[in-house]
Amino acid sequence: MVNHFAELLALKIDEQRAGYSRLSLVVARQHLNPHGVAHGAVLYALADTGMGTALYPTLADGQICATIEIKISYFKPVFGGQLVCTTELLNRGKTVANLESRVYLDDQLVAAANGNYAIFRTQP
Repeated sequence: MVNHFAELLALKIDEQRAGYSRLSLVVARQHLNPHGVAHGAVLYALADTGMGTALYPTLADGQICATIEIKISYFKPVFGGQLVCTTELLNRGKTVANLESRVYLDDQLVAAANGNYAIFRTQP
């Protein structure tokens, strides 16, 4: 499945399996806010996309998922370099899943997020 939003941000899916994903992004000029720091929305997009990427392989045919809510905490500013986001599925019920993402710059944790996703069937 093509993710045009991920392409827009130059976000790469490095690993995907049921309940786990690893994504990366090289911080470029277009990712920076006016202060020269990676915009928080870029880190949020890594976490949100990582969660969907980890959850998607657990879905049955005809099911899709959508973000209900995400709480993210930012720990350090990011001025450049390669960000890596790892995500794990913590709990999956029939209609809601909970996932956790961690965003790293090198080996340093720069953000962490927890999110809930709705699981439902598409319209026929």
